[in-house]
This record gives sequence, C-alpha cells and structure tokens, in this order.
Amino acid sequence: MTSNLDSLAEARRAAASPLFANLDGDIGVSFEFFPPKTEKMEAQLWDTFHALEPLAPRFVSVTYGAGGSTRERTHATVARIAATSSVPPAAHLTCVEASRAEIDAVAEAYWEAGVRHIVALRGDVPSGGPYRPHAQGYANAIELVAGLKAVAPFDISVAAYPEVHPDADCAQSDLDNLKRKLDAGATRAITQFFFSPDSFLRFRDTAAAAGITAPIIPGILPVSSVAQTRRMADMCGTAIPAWMVSLFDGLDDHPAARQLVAATVAAEMSRRLYAGGVRDFHFYTLNRAELSYAICHLLGLRPVATAKDQAA
Repeated sequence: MTSNLDSLAEARRAAASPLFANLDGDIGVSFEFFPPKTEKMEAQLWDTFHALEPLAPRFVSVTYGAGGSTRERTHATVARIAATSSVPPAAHLTCVEASRAEIDAVAEAYWEAGVRHIVALRGDVPSGGPYRPHAQGYANAIELVAGLKAVAPFDISVAAYPEVHPDADCAQSDLDNLKRKLDAGATRAITQFFFSPDSFLRFRDTAAAAGITAPIIPGILPVSSVAQTRRMADMCGTAIPAWMVSLFDGLDDHPAARQLVAATVAAEMSRRLYAGGVRDFHFYTLNRAELSYAICHLLGLRPVATAKDQAA
C-alpha cells in the first residue's frame, strides 16, 4: 500500500493528465470464474481463462453454488487449472447444507489435487431464505477458516463488505466479524463488488484503524447487464447509483456500445482506486474476458511473455 503523500501525488497526477497516461502497470490482479453447466459454457470458460492467463494473475478463483450445488464442477475446474497452468487456482467453499466431515473431505480432495488456496465463505441458502447452520456443520465462516487450517495449511481468502453484509447488525459488528475471520487464519479479504471508490477507501482505512493488517482486495464487477447486476446487488446489499443505471438506459439492443460503457465505468472506478493507493484488484469476470482485460490494460498491465512466446 502506498503512503498518504504518494496517494496525494498520484491523485494530483490523475487530475492533471490523461486519466490512464503513463501508468506503471504495477498492479496485481486475480480473476473469478464460475463452473460451467454445458459444453458450450465450458468452452467459453476456458477461452476466457486462456485470454486472461498471460496477464499473470496471482490466482484465479472458481465459485461454489449455493448449498454445494456445483461441487463436482468446481472441483473439476480448479483441478484442471492446477494440473495445466502455472496460475494458482483458488476453490470457493461454503458452510451451507454440509456437515463438517463432508466439508473436510472436500478440502482434503482439493489438497490432493494440488489446490492450495481456498476462498472460505458462509454461503447463501439455495432457497434464498434465512441462513441456518447445518446441525453437524460449521456455523459460519470463522469456524470454516479454523476448520480448513486444521485440515491442511491452506492459503485462505475471506469475504469483506464495504457497504455492510445484509445480515450484519451494523457496520462495526460486520467489521468485527471480518477481523475474527482473519484472526482464525485467513490471509486476505476480497470485497463484495461496489460502485463507489470512496466506499472501499473508507472501509479500507476504517479496517486499518481497527487493527486489521491483512490485505483487503477490492472486488470489481464490470457491469454488462444492469438487470443481472441488480439481482446480484440485492443479494449482497450493494447500492447501484442512479447515475450508473441511466448510463445503460437504451443500450439493451446495442451490446457493443453497452460493453464500451461498462468498460469505461469500471475502468474509471479502478483508476480512482489506484489513485487512492490500491495496487491489487480482483475481477468478477462472469466468464468473459474482454472487459476485465481492457481494464487491466488501461491500468498499465501487459501480458507476460512465456518461454514458448520467446522461442517462437
């Protein structure tokens, strides 16, 4: 993380020059995918992965369906990445509708497949109802983190909520919960997506003041569909500003223009975060490469030449 003086200098630079001019490319990135349901979706996933792989992400994560509904597909995807790529895969794992023994068995299978990174989440109930722990399961993400550490020395990421988790009593209790997850053995936190850079920067600074020293990585969702984004935002308590909704008005039948607008909005937000000292970004790709790749490019990140490229 950069100092306050460095951030002020960078903010002045951003205001006084073209927004994306002469950036150093000194960012680290990671990408999230979801496991495919069909052969066509699987082809798209791997096309997306291979398009983003040259950006040398620090890791790529694969989501886990509500109630473990995609357990086998998630495992197959992360196992293939672990076996065929130098990019470290991270498997999502949740507490919902599974006993401790079942979750521990899944974690052991990941470790045996060469997966060393877990994104540990409480998870959502498949029906959308209130969360109730499994009688023989981990009660929450704090217990899950501790349980995973007992299985193997996993690198563990957990979730953070700049605009407060919907089930939290207040912002302070949500922050306290994050600290307990990190104290239980997690390495970093990845935030839920948001659309106000200031909300993340305030959250980051509040967390630091509360004694949280682990990295907090902003989760960036390039919006390709307002309707889809609204459904996702309603589930996690993220506010969608009216100005952003209006930008997408009239673009339903213009997919190329919609992509340009989506890239512009997400890139500007990422640039403001960069000006605030952020150097690590996590992109929710929705299994599409173009928007995330474009934003990384605007932030100065370039593909890493492989030995195969250099030999050619």
